Amino acid sequence: MNQVSSSEIDKTPKTARGRKTQAKLLDAAEIEFGERGFYEAAITGITQRAGVALGTFYVYFDSKEAIFRALVSHMGHLTRTWIAERVATAPDRITAERVGLEAFIDFVRQHTDLYRIVMEAQFVAEDAYRQYYSDFAEAYQANLEQAAGAGEIRPGGEEERAWALIGMNVFLGLRYAVWDDSRSPAEVAARAGDLIQWGLTKRKDGTDGDG
Repeated sequence: MNQVSSSEIDKTPKTARGRKTQAKLLDAAEIEFGERGFYEAAITGITQRAGVALGTFYVYFDSKEAIFRALVSHMGHLTRTWIAERVATAPDRITAERVGLEAFIDFVRQHTDLYRIVMEAQFVAEDAYRQYYSDFAEAYQANLEQAAGAGEIRPGGEEERAWALIGMNVFLGLRYAVWDDSRSPAEVAARAGDLIQWGLTKRKDGTDGDG
């Protein structure tokens, strides 16, 4: 697939009305791509879902690929914002990890098409796919470095830790939000949080640490 052109980049809406219309198109694209996949999805399907004219689409996006790329970035931003708002009051990094995972599972349950869209991006727009996870990793690493500096966690290997924790979150979200949502997000997060805090080492106090 081709890279985003300068004309696509310049289509950022300048007014509140424009931003609202663009958001409607992205919301509609989430459903269209999520249900039909990139290759079967249609621009007309997106505009019909958004309740806008076909010509309006081209005011904001040049092509189906352009809105798909924008959607991947948009969903990454939504996910990070959702989690950041919920961990903002966490007293320490370990608590933030648990709260953040719980928030992520909640988010995925409300956006069940997230995985299909992001996974398909690696074949439709690999650079957008990489950027999606790189943005997460960059922010995650910064948070871990800050926590290490504050003495909340043991320092060292923050980049590798960031990617490892992202991988854990991705597959826990897949298992407990997409494949089966019968388990409480808080319960899943508590058990995973115990692993983050204590690893696989047996606790010295003799408890099994089962969240």
